[in-house]
Amino acid sequence: MDIQENERQTTRASLELLYNISRELASAPELRALLQRVIFLSMENLGAITGSIIVVDDNGQPIDSVLIVGTKVYENITSQLRVTFEHGLAGWVARNTQAVLIPDTSRDDRWLRRPDDDADRTGPKSAVSAPLLVRDRLVGVMTLVHPTPDSFTVDHLELLRAIADQASIAVLNARLYHESQRQARVMTAVAESAAVITASLRQDEVLQRILEQISHALAVEVVSLALLNSQEDTLIYRASTEGKGQGIVGFQLKTTQGVAGWVVREGQGVIVPDANNDPRFYPEIDQLLGFKTRAVACAPIRSSDNIIGVLEARNPLSGGFDPDALLVLTGIGSLAGTAIRHAQLFEQLQAAHQRYRELFEDSIDPILITDWNGNIMEANRQVEITTGFSDQDLLRMSIDQLHTPDEEMVAENFQNLTSGQTISYESVLQVNHGREVPVQVYVRKAEIDGMSNLQWILRDITERKNLDNLRDDLISMIYHDLRSPLANVVSSLDVLTSFMLSQEDPAFNSLLEIAMRSTERIQRLTNSLLDMNRLEAGQPIGNRQPVLPGAMAKDAVEVVIPISQNKNQELLTYLSPDLPKVLVDPEMIKRVLSNLLENAIKYTPPGSKISIGASRKGKWVQMWVQDSGSGIPPSEKERIFDKYTRLHAQEGPRGIGLGLAYCRLAVEGHGGRIWVEDAPSQGARFVFTLPVAKGK
Repeated sequence: MDIQENERQTTRASLELLYNISRELASAPELRALLQRVIFLSMENLGAITGSIIVVDDNGQPIDSVLIVGTKVYENITSQLRVTFEHGLAGWVARNTQAVLIPDTSRDDRWLRRPDDDADRTGPKSAVSAPLLVRDRLVGVMTLVHPTPDSFTVDHLELLRAIADQASIAVLNARLYHESQRQARVMTAVAESAAVITASLRQDEVLQRILEQISHALAVEVVSLALLNSQEDTLIYRASTEGKGQGIVGFQLKTTQGVAGWVVREGQGVIVPDANNDPRFYPEIDQLLGFKTRAVACAPIRSSDNIIGVLEARNPLSGGFDPDALLVLTGIGSLAGTAIRHAQLFEQLQAAHQRYRELFEDSIDPILITDWNGNIMEANRQVEITTGFSDQDLLRMSIDQLHTPDEEMVAENFQNLTSGQTISYESVLQVNHGREVPVQVYVRKAEIDGMSNLQWILRDITERKNLDNLRDDLISMIYHDLRSPLANVVSSLDVLTSFMLSQEDPAFNSLLEIAMRSTERIQRLTNSLLDMNRLEAGQPIGNRQPVLPGAMAKDAVEVVIPISQNKNQELLTYLSPDLPKVLVDPEMIKRVLSNLLENAIKYTPPGSKISIGASRKGKWVQMWVQDSGSGIPPSEKERIFDKYTRLHAQEGPRGIGLGLAYCRLAVEGHGGRIWVEDAPSQGARFVFTLPVAKGK
């Protein structure tokens, strides 16, 4: 009866214990408080002197713990208990998920022996440990220790297992509740920071708001912010909280130094609870700040997955950093990266806009911005000065009220401008009070403030036009005034030639030939200038007749042979034998060929070859002159046919840039066209077409 009575009493005591534990668990939703109550009740009922619970996460890693020795409670010692969890009894229980009894710790390898376990100190102990499991899911490990071996029995082990089973669900719920509260605190802190940080686009203000939010969220003495200079691998401290932290602003830290440098290199945040005993700490920063750093939390500032700087919080006012501190700092760091980048981009945009405004307003040329309907949206000061219209007047006008756009160049509705190319043409600017100003117009598509518009630059070319007119008048005066005396010179030379026909002096005959050739060349030039005036005035070519291309080519070659012989150049002809006649003014086309041949001689090195040829191309005869010079740059191939455009020869006299302009006018006056292309080997090849005479 006594044995049965003892068993009943023991069972009753166990049930009462489990009932009390159940009540305690239900009334303690906070994790740390729950762990303490479970350990105290277990120690009291199993007679233990020391008790601990290590809580693990879903990956089986320790995240929280409580250790009680006698009546003293130790919290925030998870890092110290990690060694026990990895190599000691608690770790064995966690890996095998089964309870264990160790009567004598000195005789069991699962017990991690420490110096405190030596025989002359605490000596061997007795220990029991059980896993906290919820449907085979490990929640934690509870361990009880008695300083005397064999103090715990199998009954104690079973009781501890029952307590663990009873406590496991409560611990899991408390852990999840703790984690949710923790996440809520972090999210709240980050959300509040987001609202404040992103409320400004001024970089200095953004940086200061970031520091204020961290200082408020973490309650620390100093918060500093450094931005990364990736080209020099340095961190430049750009801002710090008022007071002690101001001394660090402007300091440059290499990325190989300090806790901040470690964070940049590793790409992750860190909390250093004891700065002076951590090899990563850089003590010179304390000298700048003027105080002693005890603990520091540091997190990277990220923008688009790139680290652009670091945040540092020093010396929490509570003595140590809360476990959530790094999460809060990292979250604000992510927000800070986006806010800083936006502020930088905004400042760059403002600076670019200011530079654009300065260029726009200070330009010496009138500049207008219009929409695609031509309505003026903006005009710089030079437009007002040049046109005499006020800014308000201009904003009520369209571009065609200031000048007539070249429809052939820009097309209807400015369609030719949609590709983004710049189009240029000459026009006349209509200014206030009826005055007109010749302008060169440059128009292109422009993206301004995210909108597609048209930019018009109206360059005043009055001076250029006056110079062109003066030059044309001067040339016209020269060749008109030259015609009469030149005719007299030609007549006199003809008389001398006839009179001196019997003269056998070679030197005299040579001088006479030179004089004749020179006067003929001047005559060709004056006649070409007269023809240019007629062609530019739109007068038709009247003296057209069927002529063989070969005959004109032969005459042109004879004109330039003396010049080519002086340079030891070889003139080659390539003329198809069945060439038809062309309907042209033969003198004009001879001058075209002579001009092209003279240019070829000028640009071809001595001893080289020059060729002239012709072939039929349907209703056209194609004639060409090819040199062996250095060729013509692609950018010049169209421009060289304009008046007064010159390509300088390496040697010999420089022309006035009218020869090729005459060639273009003469060929186009006959209905043909002229162009230049690269020669098959080296040099340039000038090609033009002439119409075949009817019936040929």
